[in-house]
Amino acid sequence: MFKHYLVGSAVAASLLPALAAGQTNFNPEMSLILQGAWVDRAGGERHITGFLPADSHGHDHGGGESSRGFTLDHTELVMSANVDRYFRGYLNLAFIDEEVEVEEAWFQTLGLGHGFTVKGGRFLSGIGYQNERHPHAWDFYDTSLLHQALFGTHLIQDGLQARWIAPLETFLEFGVEAARGQNFPGTDNDKRGVGTWAAFAHIGDDVGTSHSWRAGLSHVRAKPEDRDGEVEDLWGDEAELAFTGNSRAWVADFVWKWAPEGNPTQRNLTLQAEYFRRTERGEMECEDGACVGEEGDYRSRQSGWYAQGVYQFMPRWRVGYRYDRLQSDSVDFGNLETWVTGSDYEPSRHTLMVDYSPSEFSRLRLQYARDESMEDAADNQVILQYIFSLGAHGAHRF
Repeated sequence: MFKHYLVGSAVAASLLPALAAGQTNFNPEMSLILQGAWVDRAGGERHITGFLPADSHGHDHGGGESSRGFTLDHTELVMSANVDRYFRGYLNLAFIDEEVEVEEAWFQTLGLGHGFTVKGGRFLSGIGYQNERHPHAWDFYDTSLLHQALFGTHLIQDGLQARWIAPLETFLEFGVEAARGQNFPGTDNDKRGVGTWAAFAHIGDDVGTSHSWRAGLSHVRAKPEDRDGEVEDLWGDEAELAFTGNSRAWVADFVWKWAPEGNPTQRNLTLQAEYFRRTERGEMECEDGACVGEEGDYRSRQSGWYAQGVYQFMPRWRVGYRYDRLQSDSVDFGNLETWVTGSDYEPSRHTLMVDYSPSEFSRLRLQYARDESMEDAADNQVILQYIFSLGAHGAHRF
């Protein structure tokens, strides 16, 4: 990480004389990510029982409306370059059918020194471990039930992020984020531009030459206003609810990696797990359905986790297994419980995958999942996926 940072600063500095002389030099890293799949899973919308549905930010990766047959997932156009010796810029555009979504567009400081960096714009939050990874870098076709329940797909922030890496041999990082908070679990509101706060800390180190690990703890708090969510009422009909109040979540993450003598090209193993606990308190109003016009106090305490292992047993071939489980420990709709109520069902899912990478720019994946996230609607899912990368693409995080 530090080597990449120093090289980037040196390259930017070497361009300054040319820029000062009135010349232009723009040579960004550019890549195009192509993703698609053949899918065999239940049609219609699937929601996680006991959890208010989260906005999936336009991605049909793990949740939302399922489909059968061939499907084109979103295509990513990625550009990045040093602006000058002080800043670096990054853009990630996601093309989804007729729509174009700005998934990330940020600047990041270079050369502040003392381990500090500042990022501004739209970015994937640094909380947890999985959240900062784009879908093409996932180890499975879809993201975990944890991330689906908490954020829809992942937490995207429009705001500022500050990180500090301690000058120690052990990796120690702290970060804070102040954001607009328009994405789930927040909403657009009048909070002087700040609707969501986040903080995270990560620590990691090597164990000998073959092992490395990282652990983290993160906190997110949001103040949604009239956050929409559709649920089934006691008669099986849809009720549209609006939540206003406070949402707070803690996320703990842990990753362990093994590669013989630190060389992952032949064999390697990654073990990864995350746990969350979220509490929400506020007012819930029914805006549509049999309960329209009714309102009541809303209280919830929910948790969940996933654990996965991915093993590259020979060059280019990997196998992986993931287990997800969520708990609606306590959900109280107050006066609205005459029409809607919580559930003590515990959503879960088993996922197996095997993938083959002919090169560093291509990957083919076969995945099977036994999805029991929706009560009385277990689904056996089979997915064949391709991921192709055209052009230069920066290295992914640890």
